[in-house]
Amino acid sequence: DAITTMYKSEFKQKAWSLPVADLLYVGKSTNRKLALFGIKTIGDLARTDEDVLNSHLGKMGSILWSFANGYDDSPVKLENTHAPIKSVGNSTTTPKDLVCDEDVKIVLYILAESVAARLRENGFRCRVVEISVRDNELFSFTRQKKIDHATNITGEIAAYAYQIFKENYNWSKPIRSVGVRGADLVTDNYWEQIDLFSSVEKREKQMKMDSAVDEIRRRFGFYSIQRGLMYRDRILSAVNAKEEHTVHPHGYFSG
Repeated sequence: DAITTMYKSEFKQKAWSLPVADLLYVGKSTNRKLALFGIKTIGDLARTDEDVLNSHLGKMGSILWSFANGYDDSPVKLENTHAPIKSVGNSTTTPKDLVCDEDVKIVLYILAESVAARLRENGFRCRVVEISVRDNELFSFTRQKKIDHATNITGEIAAYAYQIFKENYNWSKPIRSVGVRGADLVTDNYWEQIDLFSSVEKREKQMKMDSAVDEIRRRFGFYSIQRGLMYRDRILSAVNAKEEHTVHPHGYFSG
């Protein structure tokens, strides 16, 4: 163990030449986005206009800009401390009542895409997936599942959400509203041990696919690329959950 000091007068000399990926909350997805704008070091990030960062990274743009310039008065925390955002979720009242598993699966995938994209944008992964369901008589419930490995992969979040639904709903009534939430968040650089039976290669391919989809949608719009599942019901799949519904992170940097 060791203690490293960095005084204000030497911050630029010591920190600005370091890779931007070394900065807290710059995960793989954010690092790739910054690289597109020629931002490779902490110094590059610090010298970038804050408004430009906000336009591409949202609220996280200002946070990263502040960190790169040495502005941070939050308490010192231990490595692997849970993320300051406690959860990221999204829900929607559907354009028509959901009457079968296939209907629910379509909507859950739309919401999972929204939640997973927000997690990736902000450099987080979730260790709990939660769903909320409200039927057409306004009875509602929530259920959640602790998952084996933290994730921001769209397919994994959607699959867990659908599994939770199948285990907890008996179709006594049609469904009017559905929600998906990722909770118990950790940062992208959170270390965890992978068991021998996990397909690391498969997960890496899924992460690359999600990143490619994010970039295509950023450049050409949400509807420029869609899952085949969405073509089974164009009414249910017409909602752009990420742009048309606000995702509200909770407990973001208290104070």
